[in-house]
Amino acid sequence: MEFKAVLTILALGLLGTARAAEVQVAVAANFSAPMQKIAAAFEKDTGHKAVLSIGATGKFHAQIRNGGPFEVLLSADDKTPVRLVEEGQAVAGTAYTYAIGQLVLWSARPGVVDPQGAVLADLAAGTRAGRLAVADPRLAPYGAAALQVMDQRGLSVRLRPHLVTGENIAQTFHFVNTGNALLGFVALSQVMVDGQIPRGSAWVVPASLHAPIRQDAVLLQRGRNNPAAQALLNYLRSDAARAVIQAHGYRL
Repeated sequence: MEFKAVLTILALGLLGTARAAEVQVAVAANFSAPMQKIAAAFEKDTGHKAVLSIGATGKFHAQIRNGGPFEVLLSADDKTPVRLVEEGQAVAGTAYTYAIGQLVLWSARPGVVDPQGAVLADLAAGTRAGRLAVADPRLAPYGAAALQVMDQRGLSVRLRPHLVTGENIAQTFHFVNTGNALLGFVALSQVMVDGQIPRGSAWVVPASLHAPIRQDAVLLQRGRNNPAAQALLNYLRSDAARAVIQAHGYRL
């Protein structure tokens, strides 16, 4: 191979490396499964790599304010990105709703949760024994939505002794999945596979019983000059990403 050709190949390789970049992404726990698939497709399609950290939106907010390394936030709500912009931690005009979450009352055991969620009244009345898992409403929007549902049903006070609180929606799901709680309010995305809930029993909570769980993405100040950060925000709006999001039980 001629010397010039070798130099050309090396130059192209270095150019490709320079164009590819990593982006540090804080991902709400409920969005873990779809985001892992989207991140893999994002890397394949763009060459950029999304490095994911999974956790509670409330904790990410605190970490970002204290200098956390994140460049993009995929929040479980639409309020945290607004606060981060107001606090100077996120770039104004970059926030948008990437998904609308759906809440489900789920048990790992078949036959526990009926299609109307009447099991909540049975639990409150003491005719059904067991623990009800919810995510911490101070940190997790799905937990706040769960409390709204109980309020709408007039069951909040009587259900309180039965509650076990998860730090985030991932821990809440773990409580139910392992049988430490008989049932719990979790994200539909955690139990849905290919448009179906393949195991246990579930009541998909009507959206009218709680405020919309709008999940917003936002570019953080640390990612302002990172091309991979903006590329990821754009990719989340692509048809490929939206198909994954819908397949995991979110609305768009």
